Amino acid sequence: MSGSSGGNGGEGSGGAEAAEVRRFRERVGVPGLIDVHTHFMPERVLKKVWAYFDSYATTGEVEWPITYRHEEERRVALLGEFGVRAFTSMIYPHKAGMAEWLNGWARDFARRTPGCLHTATFFPEPGVDRYVREAVEAGARVFKSHVQVGGYDPNDPLLEPVWGLLAEAGVPVVVHCGSGPEPGKHTGPEPIARLLARHPRLPLVVAHMGMPEYAEFFGLAERYAEVRLDTTMAFTDFSEALMPFPEEESGRLADLGAKVLLGSDFPNIPYSYLHQLRSLERLGLGDAWLRGVVYGNGARLFGIG
Repeated sequence: MSGSSGGNGGEGSGGAEAAEVRRFRERVGVPGLIDVHTHFMPERVLKKVWAYFDSYATTGEVEWPITYRHEEERRVALLGEFGVRAFTSMIYPHKAGMAEWLNGWARDFARRTPGCLHTATFFPEPGVDRYVREAVEAGARVFKSHVQVGGYDPNDPLLEPVWGLLAEAGVPVVVHCGSGPEPGKHTGPEPIARLLARHPRLPLVVAHMGMPEYAEFFGLAERYAEVRLDTTMAFTDFSEALMPFPEEESGRLADLGAKVLLGSDFPNIPYSYLHQLRSLERLGLGDAWLRGVVYGNGARLFGIG
């Protein structure tokens, strides 16, 4: 299957794109955007992530050009130009011994970067409960769990005190647990369902709408009050060509509107930031739904005025 980075369609970048995003905000009626799924991480780690996406082109399966392959300062400035009032620095380890170091970097990044929600992460390893508690006490406002890249079971006994702590503290966790773009040993709805059965108040944000298991993750969001979903890459031309959203679930998506949060995967996206916004708009679920997704729901979750 050959994918496409389509959806740019003259949307451009920089000043021209920022002007289009501003017109989108004005049309929808929001003072800004809140993006719960953006990636900022140490430079050498980010370059490895970009190299991973660059390697897709060599497989012949899909092309994944990084649209915003800029220096950190420029990437932060672009979000400001787009009117993003709050965003995350989604970090994630792929092995033991990385998470605490990444948390230190992300804490400093949030301190020096206006608008960044202090982000932290974890890995099932000895001491994880200690450094997660330290991150919460230091003011972490959101955590990232990447079940696919980390290759771990969210039900690993080492993580049990972590989930309990985060449920008690009410700190949301953006969790990549769906089987897209590639399934992992512990991806899919079943491991998360078992986790939530033990921690029903755990504030999880299912990344990428749980694609491609949209319906199953919708079910978890309907069942558990603190389970939400982010829009990262969902409904775009790129994802629709690979893992299309089932039209029969549109009614449930509309009903779950208060639990859907804007996510983009900026800067690691093969199309423009504007395309993600327009992909949400073309769902035709109404301005009230759209206002909640791109601003209101995130503002309530993170207490942003």
